[in-house]
Amino acid sequence: MKRLRFVLEVHRATHRIGLFLEAAEPPLDLSQGEAHLLAYLLEAGDTSLSELHAAFAHKRSTLTSYMDRLEAKRLVLRESRPEDRRSFLVSLTGAGRTLAVRVHRRLEMLEAQVLERLGEEDVEGLMTGLEALAEVDQGRPRPRRNKAKVKGEG
Repeated sequence: MKRLRFVLEVHRATHRIGLFLEAAEPPLDLSQGEAHLLAYLLEAGDTSLSELHAAFAHKRSTLTSYMDRLEAKRLVLRESRPEDRRSFLVSLTGAGRTLAVRVHRRLEMLEAQVLERLGEEDVEGLMTGLEALAEVDQGRPRPRRNKAKVKGEG
């Protein structure tokens, strides 16, 4: 049996992000999934449910459950899109935007603490690994990034 080199650490890191969010004062009163959706909506703006599904790879029933809870808390609105009534657009309410800003600031704080310990190459390597994990999960192989920069890039 081979020793896992990174999957368990990704799981632990994800759990630690949740613990960091739970420690917010005053409490956010959100699940980790709800918090991440609010932060995403703050950055992306109004977003279709299909875009949220693609961004997070939740099961459709899980995403619907998150949306139901966020809507019940009056943090998001789901509205039919005029051009396609089968499709829904998700947007933050005023209260949702306020809470999303708190979540985002909390995540910014965590990210800043981690970035203090990493160089740019570390961040690029981490992003390459996370992208590969996401793409393998989606069944799409992807070419490896070339670590050497081409003259004139960046």
